[in-house]
Amino acid sequence: MAFLARALRHSKPYLPSRGPAAGASCRWISSTAAAGSPEAGAAVAPADPEMPPPREPVGGARVELPPNPEDALEVFVDGHAVRIPKGFSVLQACEVAGVDIPRFCYHSRLSIAGNCRMCLVEVEKSPKPVASCAMPALPGMKIKTNTPIAKKAREGVMEFLLMNHPLDCPICDQGGECDLQDQSMAFGADRGRFTDMKRSVVDKNLGPLVKTVMTRCIQCTRCVRFASEVAGVQDLGMLGRGSGEEIGTYVGKLMTSELSGNVIDICPVGALTSKPFAFKARNWEMKGTETIDVTDAVGSNIRVDSRGPEVMRIVPRLNEDINEEWISDKTRFCYDGLKRQRLNDPMIRGPDGRFKAVTWRDAIAVVAEVLNQVKPEEITGVAGKLSDAESMMALKDFVNKMGSDKVLCEGNGPNPPADIRSNYLMNTSIAGLEKADVFLLVGTQPRVEAAMVNARIQKTVRATQAKVGYIGPLADFNYDTQHLGTGPETLVEIAEGRHPFCSILKSAKNPVIIAGAGLFEREDQGAVFSTIETVAKKFNVTRPDWNGLNVLLLHAAQAAALDLGLVANPTESVKSAKFLYLMGADDINLDNLPADAFVVYQGHHGDKAVYRANVILPSSAFSEKEGTYENTEGCTQWTIPAVPTVGDARDDWKIVRALSEVAGAPLPYDSVATVRSRIGMVAPNLVRVDERETSVISAEVKPPVKQQVSPAPFKAAVENFYMTDAITRASKIMAQCSATLLKK
Repeated sequence: MAFLARALRHSKPYLPSRGPAAGASCRWISSTAAAGSPEAGAAVAPADPEMPPPREPVGGARVELPPNPEDALEVFVDGHAVRIPKGFSVLQACEVAGVDIPRFCYHSRLSIAGNCRMCLVEVEKSPKPVASCAMPALPGMKIKTNTPIAKKAREGVMEFLLMNHPLDCPICDQGGECDLQDQSMAFGADRGRFTDMKRSVVDKNLGPLVKTVMTRCIQCTRCVRFASEVAGVQDLGMLGRGSGEEIGTYVGKLMTSELSGNVIDICPVGALTSKPFAFKARNWEMKGTETIDVTDAVGSNIRVDSRGPEVMRIVPRLNEDINEEWISDKTRFCYDGLKRQRLNDPMIRGPDGRFKAVTWRDAIAVVAEVLNQVKPEEITGVAGKLSDAESMMALKDFVNKMGSDKVLCEGNGPNPPADIRSNYLMNTSIAGLEKADVFLLVGTQPRVEAAMVNARIQKTVRATQAKVGYIGPLADFNYDTQHLGTGPETLVEIAEGRHPFCSILKSAKNPVIIAGAGLFEREDQGAVFSTIETVAKKFNVTRPDWNGLNVLLLHAAQAAALDLGLVANPTESVKSAKFLYLMGADDINLDNLPADAFVVYQGHHGDKAVYRANVILPSSAFSEKEGTYENTEGCTQWTIPAVPTVGDARDDWKIVRALSEVAGAPLPYDSVATVRSRIGMVAPNLVRVDERETSVISAEVKPPVKQQVSPAPFKAAVENFYMTDAITRASKIMAQCSATLLKK
């Protein structure tokens, strides 16, 4: 007992002195009336030592208060006063105060369900904890997030959630990035009291992209709300009641949305995971690289997760102005195409028609020798739809230096409107589409051409009941549209004021016209765009404070190519070419190419144009190089290399630079910085990264068009959403999607 008493005495802290020397925690008591008033006592009393200092908003978010003070209110979160706009929920007020409230069903871009009850907090004068996601904040409300009542409520909710949840963490793909794991560790109890059998649910088949293990589902309904509110399809819903409640597709159909992969990101547990990524890697094994997508002209912000030399998956990155936090299925799942059918070594076609691998020195020497034997006007350069601005600048300078001006980019048509930038950009901006109240789609199907632009239109239609008119072939939209016609004659009727849709355009405050880039391929594209501009002037689509006249581009390289001046006529250039340099151009028509023409194919995949090539020069894909791209709204962005190049491949502009040296016309740049300096001389907007530079020249300076409109109907620009370029055509996942999701 003696040694126990000694141990207790040594383990106790020394008691503090009880005299006046104890310091600030001691206050003298005075009997005078002035000093004894409550105001004086409050002035002398020190701050509560247990009160934590105020924190920054969660995630570094900024809250803009309305200019009118009456539109803001003040609440108290854990004793700290916070000013928030009216209409904020209690959960949002807590986030502004820097308190992270646990949640499963709440998502900032979806409607409020309030069915997980994990976000319970204590509110003064409320008899029981309240669900902070569904409770609006009221003036003077006192919110307590860390009291024993709130903690016990969260522990109880977590215990119920884990009651039927299987212990799958070791084999679950969500492990390591699972909200249920994180929140059970942070807010759950240390033991459970449930001893009965757990329930099990039959897995659903949602298609080749989303894997389901529905026994893990906690019925947060995020996926149901995403499908109906963001994707615009009624594919998912809640079936049954009580313990038999489960999420399904009603009649066993597949999830056919082009945004279906986003349910993987918003699912807080492992119920919905990536089927192609299943059992491939854990998130802590991978390196994340923030870059952009090049499969369409939107330039969605993405993160490429890689392990060693292999791209393991692609996930979205937040950018409110472009893709918010969603990406299309083509962007997310095309990554396996980056390792299939790749070109590894330079190759030369032999006399027997077979390709033979050679060194870079030999391949470039052969190309330079042929190049110096043809006439300058017989040289043609074609940039592909995935080309970056650096490579297009190098190709244009090289072909011009060899004495030819026949440089073009596939997809821009015979006579692209490249003189004024507003003729080929989305002038409203992608985010600006949310201000529109009427849309007129001319020869474009945004759902397959630019899924993220279509998501903005769907969001606007859902929020404001905006009207949508469509001129073009029959198409499948995920919002209500009026099919006005199939060809330019309908457009002429609107321009002349003879169509019923004119009344809707006339009453609109912010009308928007979106023309498809597929119109560039028409012979009468000048007359069609002139008619569209007539409609814009007639119905106030363009005015000093609003520019609603837009062009929706198809490919990542189009905007930069038009800025840099790659505008030659493809039919005439190919027909007269004896030396054709294809830089990733696979979809250009080579039927009129002379039989004795020498073709150089420079690219990263063995796609269509390889079969006609005499020399193959392997280049790096977008995930392996640093490149500049401009999206359809004119915003310049960079790709960042995530993995090393494959085999002996090189960057596109470096190959052109080396060829120019051997051909006797060396280009005056040797680094990315000097190439971009040259780009800045031609198109200064392409060196201002993450900035959107609007066109300052009015379209009214254009000369009048004398061409007549052809009666030929508009055609669909994209036949297969899942296969549009060399990378997606090489993807096995995209082939499965084409086979299962596009069959009628």
